Amino acid sequence: MPHLVEAVQTNCHIADARGAADLTLCIYLLQMREFFRWERGIAALQPLPHDDVAQWLVEREALWASLEGHEFSAVPVAGRSFDPFDVVAINEQLHPVGLVYGGGLVAAGRASFFLGRLERVERRGDIELVVSGAELARSLAAPPAALQGSTVLLRRQSLRRWLWEKYEAWTLKRQDGAFKAALEAHGFAHDGIQALERMVELDSETLVLHELGEFEAGRRLGPDWQAMRCTFASRRTDLYVRAMRDHLADCLVTLPALLQGGHDASLHSWFANLEGVRALLFPRLWPAYAAWSAGDQGFALREAVAAGSAHWGAACEELLALHRMQGGGAASLIDDRVQSRGWVLQ
Repeated sequence: MPHLVEAVQTNCHIADARGAADLTLCIYLLQMREFFRWERGIAALQPLPHDDVAQWLVEREALWASLEGHEFSAVPVAGRSFDPFDVVAINEQLHPVGLVYGGGLVAAGRASFFLGRLERVERRGDIELVVSGAELARSLAAPPAALQGSTVLLRRQSLRRWLWEKYEAWTLKRQDGAFKAALEAHGFAHDGIQALERMVELDSETLVLHELGEFEAGRRLGPDWQAMRCTFASRRTDLYVRAMRDHLADCLVTLPALLQGGHDASLHSWFANLEGVRALLFPRLWPAYAAWSAGDQGFALREAVAAGSAHWGAACEELLALHRMQGGGAASLIDDRVQSRGWVLQ
């Protein structure tokens, strides 16, 4: 176990050394703050020792500098060595002993790894859902859920920590909006701690629904999608393209399922996370959300989701057509296209 944890964490450090510089300063500081909490075992809402954080930042950046140019190490499991991206083979060895491993790209050219305790494995139609708990090794980027082939990996500890960080930021101003509505729907007024824990449970299912939507989008778009993303030199282009596919996935599966199931608290949570490029590309969702919140029974929101399914499906197909015609030479055209106002769904 110590050798396995050390090997995975070393690969996490190498991945961070390669990718941290690509982050915006705001995202970098937020991720480092949360990473420090995880590494030191500091509970949510507990004050951070600022002097220790400052020293840790200096030491961590020095560690990353020492790892520049290093290749990822093999992962040692049961006396054998595995390629760190051979997730299926590694988990075949780890699942029987109650562990789960993840490794892949969280953005173009940026890898992320983790090792955690396995909580359960279940089937969702054509999908295998793997749920992890406490994490023993991880990268700076810790996505709460990911689709790898036909497997959805749900990292509950990562989701819980992320929600607590979001809650802590909200407490500074306590603004009205979707996040406050989600807290209230989960019973925050009666018990804030339990409300956050209920949010973890329901948001876990929302994340799974999104990954099921990713799987369905992948069926429609085919393997050329990932090949196209690998041609992008611009992080900005990849950000827009991922946002477009995220909208397609949510219009195909996530939002219809939440609307059909009457999951009000989960819908508030989903809109609380509609930020950045995703919000910029799909402004039509906001008045539809307002109408739903005002009691229109989801009529406007269902119309927006139906329009989004057609719109984002066509948008993604158009980008793929450019890639298929011109290969890597289409990257600059795609960059211009995805940022044009023509793709914004009003």
